[in-house]
Amino acid sequence: MSVPKYKIPEMIHLPDRQWPSKSITASPQWCSVDLRDGNQALPDPMDPEQKFEYFQMLCELGFKHIEIGFPSASQDEFNFFRRLIEEDLIPDDVFIMGLTQSRPHLIERTLEAFKGCKRGIVHAYIAPSDLHMRQVFGMEREQLVEMAVAATTQIRTLADAMPGSDLHYEFSPEEFTDTDLDFTLELCEAVFAAWGKATSEKPLIMNLPATVERRPPNHYADMIEYFCRNFSQRDRITVSLHSHNDQGMAVAATELALMAGADRVEGTLFGHGERTGNVDLVTSINNLYSRGIDTGIDFSDLAGVAATVERLTGMGIYYRQPYAGSYAFTAFSGSHQDAINKGVHKLSEAPEQFGMGWKVPYLHIDPADVGRKFERLIRINSQSGKGGIAWVLEQDFDIEIPKAMQPELSKYVQSYSESVGREISIDEVHAVFQSEFVSPEGPYELVGYWPRPDDQDPTFIHGEVKVKVNGEEKRVEADGNGPISAFVNAVREIVDIDFSVDNYHEQAIGKGADAQALAYVPLKLADNGVIFGVGSDSNIDQAAVKAIVAGLNRIAKT
Repeated sequence: MSVPKYKIPEMIHLPDRQWPSKSITASPQWCSVDLRDGNQALPDPMDPEQKFEYFQMLCELGFKHIEIGFPSASQDEFNFFRRLIEEDLIPDDVFIMGLTQSRPHLIERTLEAFKGCKRGIVHAYIAPSDLHMRQVFGMEREQLVEMAVAATTQIRTLADAMPGSDLHYEFSPEEFTDTDLDFTLELCEAVFAAWGKATSEKPLIMNLPATVERRPPNHYADMIEYFCRNFSQRDRITVSLHSHNDQGMAVAATELALMAGADRVEGTLFGHGERTGNVDLVTSINNLYSRGIDTGIDFSDLAGVAATVERLTGMGIYYRQPYAGSYAFTAFSGSHQDAINKGVHKLSEAPEQFGMGWKVPYLHIDPADVGRKFERLIRINSQSGKGGIAWVLEQDFDIEIPKAMQPELSKYVQSYSESVGREISIDEVHAVFQSEFVSPEGPYELVGYWPRPDDQDPTFIHGEVKVKVNGEEKRVEADGNGPISAFVNAVREIVDIDFSVDNYHEQAIGKGADAQALAYVPLKLADNGVIFGVGSDSNIDQAAVKAIVAGLNRIAKT
């Protein structure tokens, strides 16, 4: 008989499903499994000191449930538990969690590790899928239920022998999404009864994992809603999620399952874990934060968190990783750059227009909220537009390029980027601006300009201009209806260029005695073409005449 290698997963029979019309309006509990699930899947697992630094970071970020290891797996894992407990290194409001298989000797070793723990969660698991029972355990369903009940009873007995410890219980039917739903309910009801002391104040945690992602996210949500509807004591359990990312949909699966009624999410920072990893808590948490939900987790220095995780795990963070990647808030497209520039400048209008404080094209969250800076928003390459180039100069150098000048500047920046064949830095953009518009090479050099008002009519200017042309100094008298007009009249006698000066743009950079004026002067040519020159000086008139000379040098090069 020929059968397909793969097949479409069967739908969950839930014709009156409610979750598609629900919204996530409050934060779930968050549980970090970085130090167990994340750590065991690293090419080079963290040593105890690295794990302790990671643990401290998780506590500082605000995680209250932290799975710190598999204490029965090795002496190092056991010792790490004991160190945190014996040296009183666990914050009073943090539950440490330890994982164990549902086997008597492993459970005994695990509970030994918890001795003296103020607040802890013993996490037992067993895989009830037919795949596991047939191919791994060689068990029937009844035998597996008996094993899970025996493990739960043993854990309760050992926990009761530690009255000074606030120990909670978490049970995981591993491969929940690959297990018959009604059998999962039967198993979990039996475990719940065996634990026997769950209350709404101290619920039993039922962790329902997508251990291997074989189904689309909506199936996971259906299964969670079905479980929540049909469990007999829903108010006495916490329904927890543990999504893996084999098909790249763990974040989506987690969000839909929260809509379906789950209360808690297990995952890792940046999705570390077996194979393609766990759900990425950085993405999941910041997604909810970006929708106005108080998550209880502080990612205001996400760059610092990312650097610490990279250093301790040896695993790099992808440059397009949501929120933390180096390109997460970057726009290469010229139209995107221009839209970001305009949107940021109109942020003051967002509350009235959109009913929220942040609404910017192409940026769904304010980068400053996760410790990023605006000067890193826009990268410059040969595809960058004039708006983005103007943006970076304004953000990093306070240079406000007039709109009419932006296309010309953009042409030079793009040409430079093409010549070097790569993205260019903000400093390189500034260098192009300086070399092409402020100090271009050419035959003309301003030696000096000394304007003075007429004795009878102060609005009329006389003066003296000295300009070198190809190294030869030339001197001419200046007269005109203002200092710039006088300078233009004088220079026309020196240079062989027919030009006039249109209205020009001025700007001050800095304050006080160190303030400098920038003048952006368009020189209009006989053919109606316009060439910009830029000058800088503490005196605005001197800045303008320097800009005229810069423009003349640019004309001479064409």
